[in-house]
Amino acid sequence: MFDRLAQMEVRYDSLSRDMSDPVLVNDQKKFQAIAKEHRLMEPIVEKYRQYRKVADGIAEAKAMLSESDPDLKEMAKEELASLEPQLEPIAEALKVMLLPKDPNDDKNIVIELRAGTGGDEAALFVAEMFRVYLRLAEQHRWKVQVLSESFSGIGNGLKDVTAIFEGDRVYSQMKYESGVHRVQRVPATETQGRVHTSAITVAVLPEAEEVDIKIEAKDLRVDTFCSSGPGGQSVNTTYSAIRITHLPTNTVVSCQDEKSQIKNREKAMRVLRSRLYEVAEETRHQAEAKIRKDQVGTGDRSEKIRTYNFPQNRLTDHRIGLTNHNLNMVMEGQLQPTIDALIAHDIAEKMKGEPVAV
Repeated sequence: MFDRLAQMEVRYDSLSRDMSDPVLVNDQKKFQAIAKEHRLMEPIVEKYRQYRKVADGIAEAKAMLSESDPDLKEMAKEELASLEPQLEPIAEALKVMLLPKDPNDDKNIVIELRAGTGGDEAALFVAEMFRVYLRLAEQHRWKVQVLSESFSGIGNGLKDVTAIFEGDRVYSQMKYESGVHRVQRVPATETQGRVHTSAITVAVLPEAEEVDIKIEAKDLRVDTFCSSGPGGQSVNTTYSAIRITHLPTNTVVSCQDEKSQIKNREKAMRVLRSRLYEVAEETRHQAEAKIRKDQVGTGDRSEKIRTYNFPQNRLTDHRIGLTNHNLNMVMEGQLQPTIDALIAHDIAEKMKGEPVAV
């Protein structure tokens, strides 16, 4: 492991020199690729240097124990008592950092929320969960673009909403949200106080770039139509909304968020590439006949991943057996502790079943 870390440090220093090369700065594409690699390696190299500093300090303190001066010996003992407990946690952190990475972790995401069983109550929960994700995005300073949304006939409910989240390692945080989210509560329209169960589906797709998915123009059918808003009110009278159908897979994507037809087309193509990328990834996994055991859950949209029980103020994540009674705080946007627990479980499982990348 440490040979690998030493090689990474050499590579990191080389990248640092490249980034200050005035010739390279003019080649934006190459510069961005080098800057990205440098950014990804930086926390690992810094942690390795921290490990070396502590290890060197321990070695020096042990050497001082052989000195005849009692004051130096006492100083060495104090130094060892301070440094030795630090070494193993740093080494464990390095092992985690060197675990095989999900190649999609650095990608932006396309997130799709849809009402399932439960009618209007499910639509209301779609809107509420989308607000939770928006607050999470604010905490991480991610940029959000709403691509499309379909309003229900009651309150502020949403039958479905599709958005792009852009920022630092969005997919690494949000990928655990894919699946069926079950909600149990007394609807506002319930006169007898009975608890109803409804569900919504959340799909988190890593955003595919053009290099990931090649789409031929001949495989697309593009339709335009007038945008509309809540209750069918006209947003504009021009044919700016876009519906794109990928004929080989019959995948349909629409976008009416922008007043510009060109911008709507660009956004729709981003969603289409991400959906096709997801299909390609799933096909590849099936062809390899490999279950992704290093993931928390399967990510299958039919899988019930979490229950939100409002009468008990309880959130239960069924994949890792996590239960807490602070649902009210979660719905205010404090979802990060749940995500952190899922990430920690994921890392623990990987360390059981996967070798460290050395």
